[in-house]
Order: sequence, then C-alpha cells, then structure tokens
Amino acid sequence: MLHGKVTEAIIGASMMVLNKLKPGLDEKLYERALVIELTKRGHKVDQQKVFPVRYDGVEIGTLIPDLIVDDVVITDPKVVVDLNEAHIAQMIGYLNITRLQVALLLNFKHSNLHWKRIVR
Repeated sequence: MLHGKVTEAIIGASMMVLNKLKPGLDEKLYERALVIELTKRGHKVDQQKVFPVRYDGVEIGTLIPDLIVDDVVITDPKVVVDLNEAHIAQMIGYLNITRLQVALLLNFKHSNLHWKRIVR
C-alpha cells in the first residue's frame, strides 16, 4: 500500500486526538492537536503550506491544504456528518495540484474516527 506506514501513523494519532478531545469540536482544534501528536511521534508536518495553482502556465491563485505529513500524505481533518463525494473530489484536486499521490480525509464528528484514503 502506497505510503501505508504514514497513513497508519496518521490514523493512530488521529484516534489518540479524538479520544482525548472527544467528538464535535471545531476542525481547526483537531488539526492543531494532530500536528502536536504527529510531531511528538517524530513526523514532519507542514501546516497550511501554499501551492501555486496555474492554468495554461499562468498563476491563477493558491491552494492551501490543511496538513502534509512527511512530505507524502495530504491530511484533511473534517467535522461532518459523513464524508461524501465532494470531499473526495476536493482531495483529488489537491493531489493533482500538489503532485502528491495519497490523501487522507479524517472525520472527527463521531465517537469513532471515520477516515477515507484517496490515491491518485
């Protein structure tokens, strides 16, 4: 599995964060806690890294993913009822712009962590 060890580490750290903070808080709180937990575990975490978006060679704006772990996995914490096709489509777009191959959607809404792994 492509970047399986990294995604497993992210899921484990996310479970720890959810167990400590409990469900239903703001996404940014989980994001910040996840940065702390992953960093404690020895992972490199880029938060809000800026990527230029180009169309026909012209920069038209920027993309700012929530987290990139170990330079290989885009990680997007959510607090939603269910992860849906719009969330997956967004991650496919992020993977295309960043040229990374793996993204992980994490849902902290419920007492059990829900996640979706997306591979380009």
